[in-house]
Amino acid sequence: MHGDTLHTYEPADLDDMSARPAVDAVTADIHDHHITVDGTGLFNATRHIELLCHLTARIAADAEYQLAPNIVDLPPSKDLGQSVGHLGQAIAQYTQALAPLITLTTAAQGTLQQKLDSLDHHSRLRIHLDDAGRALASVSTALEVPRPPAASSAPVPAPLRAPAARRRA
Repeated sequence: MHGDTLHTYEPADLDDMSARPAVDAVTADIHDHHITVDGTGLFNATRHIELLCHLTARIAADAEYQLAPNIVDLPPSKDLGQSVGHLGQAIAQYTQALAPLITLTTAAQGTLQQKLDSLDHHSRLRIHLDDAGRALASVSTALEVPRPPAASSAPVPAPLRAPAARRRA
């Protein structure tokens, strides 16, 4: 958890944010609502998928608007398009995580074989969630605001004047 604040966002909350703050909001929500092997974890996983799907549609729409003339204050369409691709990867990983999560949430673990199977399911769940986290981090990277180049300490040369045109007499 980040400090004492628990971040909980609904898809509609993302509509009033620009792309990068919306990604940061979803990331904070995901970090604050862990996937546990119980009904709460299953609920959190489906909430995460819902937020990621909404965010993907939102950023895809921004990319489409960016391609239209006279639209300002949006990241370049290339960056938005890359972000949509990374969000798609995160959604795919969360979706793949549902199978081991549901199995772990509902299956009995009384026998040795069931416990061994549980280890495999935990491993697959962790791999998918870690891959989803990396994909979401790639979204943030794609939407980073480029920093202006460092100012040079060398003096800037004065602009050259264009030669004056001679008047013909």
